[in-house]
Amino acid sequence: MSLSSRTAGRRGLVAILVAVLLLSTVTGVAAAQSVQGASATVVVEEGRTVSSVDALAGSIVIRGTVTGDVSGAAGTIHVAEDGRVEGSVSGAAGDVRIDGSVGGDVIAGSGHVRVTETATIGGDVAVGAEYVRIDGRVDGDVRVGAERIVLGPNANIGGEFRYTAAEFTRDPAATVAGGVAEDTDLRDGGGPFRLPNWVGWGYGLLANLLLGAILLVLFPAFSARLAGRVSTEPARTGGVGLLTLAGGPILLTLIALTIVGIPLAVLGAIAFGLAIWVGVVYGQYAVGAWLLRRAGRDHRWLALVAGLVGFAVLDLIPVFGGLLVFGALLLGLGALALELRNSFRTRRRPGPSDRQTTFAESFDGAGGESSTERATEGE
Repeated sequence: MSLSSRTAGRRGLVAILVAVLLLSTVTGVAAAQSVQGASATVVVEEGRTVSSVDALAGSIVIRGTVTGDVSGAAGTIHVAEDGRVEGSVSGAAGDVRIDGSVGGDVIAGSGHVRVTETATIGGDVAVGAEYVRIDGRVDGDVRVGAERIVLGPNANIGGEFRYTAAEFTRDPAATVAGGVAEDTDLRDGGGPFRLPNWVGWGYGLLANLLLGAILLVLFPAFSARLAGRVSTEPARTGGVGLLTLAGGPILLTLIALTIVGIPLAVLGAIAFGLAIWVGVVYGQYAVGAWLLRRAGRDHRWLALVAGLVGFAVLDLIPVFGGLLVFGALLLGLGALALELRNSFRTRRRPGPSDRQTTFAESFDGAGGESSTERATEGE
């Protein structure tokens, strides 16, 4: 295969990757009448109104208004305090939290389900989970199957509360108009299903592994340089990542101040969100690669798996795990920003034949690797 054919093939792969990722990310920020599809994050922002949300996502967050139903599978489903769902909320998630208003029912299989003191639910609640806390207003009936159930002091249940649980706690101030009754049928499968905590955790890990594999296949040399930068310049790389994370939203806000800039700001927000996701994956991959080199091994696929699985396990540790994941994000985002800058500089600099370097060549060819080296890298 000729060099021009390989370059053309790589351009095609780059175009396909960009198209797929943009299409999946566009569904993540609700700007249309209906939100459907798969995405890392689905957000209905405050002040926005959509007709419905039906998605597979890492998280579904409702801060605005949904005139219909919200349904899907996600790591987190959250109706914020200012959020309003006029229909029902149903889905499978690692964590379901209702702080706002739901006009219909809440039906969920989850690791944790929390209906807080600011929540109002106009219909019934039917959930299966490991842990359930009801501390808001529910106009209808409640049917819960869980390991642990807490009925908080602000709970105001208009109908009947039926449950099965290994541990049940009811605050004396809780109000249940229809009475409280234990129902063994819920344990036997007559009630809602339960979703273990690991489902949301596993979904996020698999999504990150898939993105990491795509990046390593399409941009092997770029990925190797990025990992090398993290290991040789961690302080500088992390600092650039922090500046990028803080400066991105400020820049987007300044762009959005003008009417002409609003569409650019929306596209920029999508690109920035994608960059954060890529930064998370690259940062964890880079740390995995560094640890393997310390152990005398250098294998990109093993580094990807070790880094992403290792950080997914660490993230289960309260507070400390989150700090480590955030540190990896800063490293990955900073290295990504620096390598992209170098790639664009290479593209703008004339080559030996006084022509401009193509984007595909500069993105994965800067740094002096030959095509043979890039093809065999990491094997």
